Amino acid sequence: MKDRFVAFVRALQDEICAALEKIDGQAQFQEDLWERPGGGGGRSRVLSEGLVFEKAGVSTSVVHGEMPDALKKNMQSEGDSFFACGVSLVIHPRSPMVPTCHANFRYFEMYNSAGEKIDSWFGGGSDLTPYYLFEEDARHFHRVQKEAADKHGEELYPLYKKQCDEYFRNHHRNEGRGIGGTFYDYLKANEERSEEDWFAFSQSMGNSFLPSYLPIVEKRKNLDYNEEQRYWQELRRGRYVEFNLVHDRGTLFGLKTNGRTESILMSLPPRVRWDYNVEPEAGSPEAKLIAVLKEPMDWIN
Repeated sequence: MKDRFVAFVRALQDEICAALEKIDGQAQFQEDLWERPGGGGGRSRVLSEGLVFEKAGVSTSVVHGEMPDALKKNMQSEGDSFFACGVSLVIHPRSPMVPTCHANFRYFEMYNSAGEKIDSWFGGGSDLTPYYLFEEDARHFHRVQKEAADKHGEELYPLYKKQCDEYFRNHHRNEGRGIGGTFYDYLKANEERSEEDWFAFSQSMGNSFLPSYLPIVEKRKNLDYNEEQRYWQELRRGRYVEFNLVHDRGTLFGLKTNGRTESILMSLPPRVRWDYNVEPEAGSPEAKLIAVLKEPMDWIN
């Protein structure tokens, strides 16, 4: 399973990078191969200053080694060593009319002191963070993910949509980071589904990323915008940074396992601001977005 999941995420990285370069039409990804002290490494790719994308990062990592004490405590685990692989991406478009998008698909194994596998699971998902709300885009993004999940059980999308709404939330501000998507973690073999079943589910969700996001980019990339809207985008990017540095498990896992800091923090946007106590004007498109972020929405029905 380790080898198969590594092959899957590396192929997905190649496919996503090629598609993003094509739609941008100017910039190309720069690849950076790195090694992790303690075991493993990764393949980071970053696109900067494109026509459509101001910054996009698509990275794969395959790491292993001893379980740090802080991570054992956090995961309530007795494992002595681990293996983790995955692909993680964050796309920050130039235009505030195009939403930021994040996705992550990963596989984890844990071993005892004798090197025997004692646990394994899958995790991942993708979510959308618009700066201006186009409801048809939100419906499209969720519908594509629902169709991918429904192939493996119609109960999965509602469950993982709810988990996404609960997870990608800045609780200190009582608002969602964006309009959600799906989020799942600790998917383990059980009486209902085998490891093969969860692998197939992970593949379906990973392969749904491009059809869920690229049509939105195509539709919105040429819309006009002004400096005030760009200013609003940078304010909202501040909320994105807050979540990633305060709440995000992947960021914390990477930092606590001696991961590569540049790759871990590549998800942060290039231009961002925190101005004091800015409130959107009542009835404005900006206020409409904030209202939607206060409570999770059912975008399918």
